[in-house]
Amino acid sequence: MKKAGVLSIPFVVVLLAVAVLAEAQPQAKIPRIGYVSGTGDSSNPGPYVEALRQGLRDLGYVEGKNIVIEYRGAEGKSERMPSLVTELVELKVDVLVLTIGAILAAKQATKTIPIVMVTQVDPVATGLVDSLARPGGNITGLATLQRDLSGKRLELLTEVVPGLARVGVLRDTKGPVSARGFKDYEAAARALKIRLQSLDVRGPNPDLEGAFREAVKGRANAVVTITSNPLFRNSKRITDLALKNRLPSMYEGSTWVEGGGLMSYSANDLELFRRAAIYVDKILKGAKPADLPVEQPTKFEFVINLKTAKALNLTIPQSVLFRADKVIK
Repeated sequence: MKKAGVLSIPFVVVLLAVAVLAEAQPQAKIPRIGYVSGTGDSSNPGPYVEALRQGLRDLGYVEGKNIVIEYRGAEGKSERMPSLVTELVELKVDVLVLTIGAILAAKQATKTIPIVMVTQVDPVATGLVDSLARPGGNITGLATLQRDLSGKRLELLTEVVPGLARVGVLRDTKGPVSARGFKDYEAAARALKIRLQSLDVRGPNPDLEGAFREAVKGRANAVVTITSNPLFRNSKRITDLALKNRLPSMYEGSTWVEGGGLMSYSANDLELFRRAAIYVDKILKGAKPADLPVEQPTKFEFVINLKTAKALNLTIPQSVLFRADKVIK
């Protein structure tokens, strides 16, 4: 009879063998997500990265445990996009999450790594995908319909700014969506009998003060900003200059209004980046980008900053306030 508490030699050998085998098993590969921010840097990745992270957390992903995000920031310098994308491609990340400037570079750099896009341009018209229902290739994701909302933004300005006749359009002429964005506003302005003034800036250090001087000189009644990486990075300066020059301002995202702009009308960009995590999850579980339909928003946010309106001595009609999704007081 064996004494209680004493293990037989064969049993000890089995335990050791199991431990050695377990140690020899290869560790499960942790998927890596590549993300390029057009505006962020190492100290401030930006709100969209955090929205993506939140979406991944909601799906059970924990950074450093079962997922890694390889983050790169272009600091508002569009010319850096291709090299940052190439760097992530060479790292052989499992999925890329990109916005328009980086998507164009990635389309040239890889045909195999899945790409989840969040883009403000029409992905079919620009050749990013074959169709919304069947994207084909290695790109899918979300289209914000940003450019389709230009007319609505001008309409809202006409309801808020008495006698609106001339609108300055602040744009980065170097940006990939600048020309198309201005054409969309031109078409809407003609229908509303509004004249547009193009306020052109360029590059990572735009002459914003000069642009607003031109707006005042041209007797603009309001300003619309076409979102781009350099301008988004300077959003606080832009909203401050609009207020300083007594110009009601309209933007293509709520973060501008939260920073002091007057109004915005757009899809909820933060929600779109959270939803991008769903695409990442499906791809990591084996889905092919070619088979995942491109999603478009069905709801848009109208945001008004009443503090800014008061500073401009501008009264927002109650009929407009009732339609706002969010009012900042």
